[in-house]
Amino acid sequence: MALIDTINPVLTTGWNGDAGWSLKAYEARRGYEVLRKIIAEKITPDELIAQIKASVLRGRGGAGFPTGLKWSFMPKSFPGDKYVVCNSDEGEPGTFKDRDLMRFDPHSVIEGMIIAGYAMGATRGYNYIHGEIFEVYQRFEAALDEARAAGLLGQNILGSSFSFELFAHHGFGAYICGEETGLLESLEGKKGQPRFKPPFPASFGLYGKPTTINNTETFAAVPFILRMGAENYLNLGKPNNGGTKLFSVSGHVNKPGNYEIPLGTPFAKLLEMAGGMRGGRKLKMVIPGGSSAPVIPGEMMMDLTMDYDSIAKAGSMLGSGAVIVMDETVCAVKALDRLSYFYWEESCGQCTPCREGTGWMHKIIRRIENGQGRPEDLDLLLSITPNIMGRTICALGDAAAMPVNGFLKHYRSEFEYHIEHKQCLVPKDVQWAGSTFHRSSTLAASC
Repeated sequence: MALIDTINPVLTTGWNGDAGWSLKAYEARRGYEVLRKIIAEKITPDELIAQIKASVLRGRGGAGFPTGLKWSFMPKSFPGDKYVVCNSDEGEPGTFKDRDLMRFDPHSVIEGMIIAGYAMGATRGYNYIHGEIFEVYQRFEAALDEARAAGLLGQNILGSSFSFELFAHHGFGAYICGEETGLLESLEGKKGQPRFKPPFPASFGLYGKPTTINNTETFAAVPFILRMGAENYLNLGKPNNGGTKLFSVSGHVNKPGNYEIPLGTPFAKLLEMAGGMRGGRKLKMVIPGGSSAPVIPGEMMMDLTMDYDSIAKAGSMLGSGAVIVMDETVCAVKALDRLSYFYWEESCGQCTPCREGTGWMHKIIRRIENGQGRPEDLDLLLSITPNIMGRTICALGDAAAMPVNGFLKHYRSEFEYHIEHKQCLVPKDVQWAGSTFHRSSTLAASC
């Protein structure tokens, strides 16, 4: 899924299909210039971390945690190995930005990880790549080979005393490995199940050593921030929401794809860039941050801006930046049925509330969808979600429960209609009967 349009492009300046991914092409657009300057001028790690803090770069994988602050957690005086890990396990339904970053501009991710390693005193890095995008893994491996051959990776980088090695690791498509400690377990060769926290990865991470984990897009932004200056990057966005962000827009739009826009851009502008609603139909609902984010009604969404704070005030999350757009042909019950099945299927089974609760929710929603729902089912669903949220080792339980709360908050009447009339509220003559929630190009089906 290639880039279609941008506003103030930063990350996507080199997205030129297969012509722009190589080391030669990256260096032609000033790639590795920042790394060379850091080493030549012996810029201190503290200076680099201060710049990342000043840029207000927030984690682009979903949580939105301040990146510079996270980097500062890495212990400075630890005598052994420290690790930098890139979370490219892009398994959230509706999200497909990170694979394009690695496909079209892998060296931006590599340079960002090398700089992060320098700033935190790390000796090794790993990029954990989602198991269902093997061609992207191969592209990233080829870029690593180029960087090593050019002396940008390995021992004594660019003739300095700084050494840093970087490896790609191919996962196997488990959604749970997108959780940072589940990823670490998998990277160590174990079953990908999340760890109890504390201890946090900064003190006890990969192989029991201090580790910092960031998203692909987060690392890719680092060289651009240091090149243009933290203040200039921050000013592209809005206070507390620095810079630009990639949004994966899918669903009932004319031009689905990845769009880079400044944080704080109105959703209406993003929808316009995506070609507007397909077939001229009415916008019904939007999931603004990947399938785990609570749904927002279309009329409400049109008044919002695309940034962490505005979406949070509306009761949802910016998340990974996966914007799933659904029109009036979508049945809310069917959409939630498909989502609830995904989280039930992807639960690792380690925590009882998630292992059992996701199955209960899906079975109830499926019963309603199949015309066998009972009036008490809706309150039953709402009694299950608080017994999952906050009661599991990782956030997958919350991710499964939040969509249920969101759909019932805004579209309860559709569920009640299903239960009372044993059929969908959406008229049969306008129902769309296409595909449904997938991990890449996500659409929602009607009954």
